[in-house]
Amino acid sequence: MTPLFTPDSVELNRKLPLWYQVSQSLRASILGRPPQAPDRLPPEDRLAEHYGVSVLTMRQALKELETEGLISRHRRRGTFIEPEARRARPVRLLGSVDTIVAQQSGEPTTLLGHGPEPVPAELAEYFPGQQEAMAYRRLRCERESGEPTNWACNLIRRDVADHIDPADLRRDWPMTKVLRDAVGVRISRITDTVEARLADPETARLLRVPLLSPILHYTGVTYDGEGRVVDVVRIHYRGDRFAFSVTLENLADHDERA
Repeated sequence: MTPLFTPDSVELNRKLPLWYQVSQSLRASILGRPPQAPDRLPPEDRLAEHYGVSVLTMRQALKELETEGLISRHRRRGTFIEPEARRARPVRLLGSVDTIVAQQSGEPTTLLGHGPEPVPAELAEYFPGQQEAMAYRRLRCERESGEPTNWACNLIRRDVADHIDPADLRRDWPMTKVLRDAVGVRISRITDTVEARLADPETARLLRVPLLSPILHYTGVTYDGEGRVVDVVRIHYRGDRFAFSVTLENLADHDERA
């Protein structure tokens, strides 16, 4: 018997259309599947039981994915994931500034705009005594297809932003590289937070995804050599293009081999 692909479980919100939530969850599971995962989906009734919805709702969700070209359905054979359905690219956080620069480099970048903005209440702790910070909004796209993959908003301390040349941001340089190599900030550390969110109207428009699509939301806080915050970036990654990956090493093993 051909092995079946098992999608991730999800807790549905009864205030939103169930077929849409199921289609988005199944879409994320398909695009984030491991390389060796089976390409055949379970039958409609089993998928409906898996998600806790009716077969009619499941059928509507599958129709959405078929229209998008992620799956194909064949009478008597079943439902299959299309070979062209690309898998998610990992966002890797491996513990060095050089790695972060490399992670964010290589994609064509558009500077959407920049200027002073009030510091959001949830970020006020990073900008003590400052009512405003300089905001830089940028959109990154795939080089081959031109399809948007993520957009970022960097909030920079005003005294640091005075030394930033917007031309450097139009050279596809990550902000980390601009701060370190162009401005001369001595970066001591960067702290990262990654969480799952749903696309708000601005993110849906910029990334060309449906409203409430799954988004990988990354927050990076950059500190200078004196321990002061110079940059807080919030990056919105398309959930069907990226996955979160962390590598942890056993330091005890290194000590034993030393």
